[in-house]
Amino acid sequence: MKKADIYKSEGSKINSRMKSGNQGHSGDPQTGVLDRREQRKLDQAAGLVPFAVKLNIDLVKEIQTHAQSRQLGVNEVVAELLKKGLAG
Repeated sequence: MKKADIYKSEGSKINSRMKSGNQGHSGDPQTGVLDRREQRKLDQAAGLVPFAVKLNIDLVKEIQTHAQSRQLGVNEVVAELLKKGLAG
């Protein structure tokens, strides 16, 4: 393959990506998906900070099951359980 053919192929790939609107960014307003940076800014504005802990797999499964049964996110359930545990 000639060098010119390689450049032509690369150019057509770039053009097709630009036409489809997919440029590798997940922060697409049409799909409602935020990229990590945007999500981090929203979390910070809400007063949320990352808090990593290591838990036993059985406890994690129990928390996930509890969250699914209440139709809540794991973050909300863990925050609620921590508040209850610290209060009493």
